[in-house]
Amino acid sequence: MIDKKSDYVVAIDVGTTKTVALLGKRSDNNKIEVLGFVRADSKGVRRGEVLNPEEVSTVIRYIINELQTLTGFKFSEVFVGITGEHIRMVKDRKGFNRPVYDESITVDEIEKLKNEAGNIALGEGKKILHILPQSYIVDNEMDISNPVGMFGRRIEANFDIVVASMDSIKRIEKTFSIANLQIRDLILQPLASAVAVLDDEELEGGVALIDIGGGTTDIAVFYNRKLRHSAVFPYGGNVITKDIKECCKINEQQAEELKVQFGAALSDAVDENKDVLIPVHKRKPKEVSIRNLAGIIQARMEEIIEGVMFEIENSGYAHKLCYGIVLTGGGAKLNFIDDLFSLRTGMDVRIGLPDTHLTGDSEKINDPCFATGVGLLIKGFEYKNENCEEPDFEEPEVDNIIKTVEPVNPVKPAKTRENKGIEKTLKTTIGKAKKALKIYFEDTEVEKSLMD
Repeated sequence: MIDKKSDYVVAIDVGTTKTVALLGKRSDNNKIEVLGFVRADSKGVRRGEVLNPEEVSTVIRYIINELQTLTGFKFSEVFVGITGEHIRMVKDRKGFNRPVYDESITVDEIEKLKNEAGNIALGEGKKILHILPQSYIVDNEMDISNPVGMFGRRIEANFDIVVASMDSIKRIEKTFSIANLQIRDLILQPLASAVAVLDDEELEGGVALIDIGGGTTDIAVFYNRKLRHSAVFPYGGNVITKDIKECCKINEQQAEELKVQFGAALSDAVDENKDVLIPVHKRKPKEVSIRNLAGIIQARMEEIIEGVMFEIENSGYAHKLCYGIVLTGGGAKLNFIDDLFSLRTGMDVRIGLPDTHLTGDSEKINDPCFATGVGLLIKGFEYKNENCEEPDFEEPEVDNIIKTVEPVNPVKPAKTRENKGIEKTLKTTIGKAKKALKIYFEDTEVEKSLMD
């Protein structure tokens, strides 16, 4: 029987464009039921890193207060993701001679190796986030995944050590301290996203996870169930929005809406005869071709793909990735993004959703942009199991638990687009459509339906 208090985790995904807080409950089948989630626009974050703790803490206090109000739970400890260009992976090998060789290798001996790996000399201002065993060597036997139970005189281990900037960690810690929250664990975001969207066969056979966020694109290469390489490419969805703004000479809000509603990553796949009209202050409306819009997006995405492929090749596992590439993150919602990746890389590509780990009413959270948040919940439960620790929860009466919660957003959340039917109209109120975006179609029937 699972202890009820240890059955809950709160995770916070602080991204460049959005910050999300999720409250998850572990079910009897070890899946996660998201009891509530709240999202808001990020402030004080750039390319995945916290730059202004005061601004970020304001957003976090807001979403935490909303989450506590909506679910009835009170909590003070959270699991938090971390990413950024400062993240590095360092390789190390540790080993020792055993006093007896005719007794089985124990878990304690494996832990001893891991603890010794934690004593590696780092550059100034660096801190270890994760110590990831890659393989073991027992006497002359190489590439052993689990040596527990084997016999041998000497045991060694190869480690990949994830290292982060101390300054970046301190800014995150300061942010949550201001918000009166304790960080239970800092988790590398690509690891969180991977556990949410990759299955066992992909992890075993080899796969590259590409998490396209607002400010960065995270790359994580897995083979034989191990993280073999991780990197952060400093471009994401924000730079595409800026490209659209500059090329179309419109404001940033209009550029973002244009990308979300009509954007596609493959120009040849969209209707070349379709245009949209965007109003310009005190001037004639500006006409934007859907084909040209896709061309702008495709050009930047191809640059991101080049950076992604460089990192995959640099990992040394490019030729071993039986399951190709899995795309996730908000950028993975672009129409035809998987087709463009497949075309440019020659690999099999799919969009990664966190659905296999969710139970209950998970429809609202089953979205690529929530992959990291769901992964942080999963890693949070793993952490609690390993450390036998429980967060400080005050539980509401069962009848008061809100099973599903609509996102609470200061701004309109991104909408899901269909690959076909570009002529479908914006699903916003007429007032907002006129005052904020004001995209009008040449198709008079569609315009008439909007007015109705």
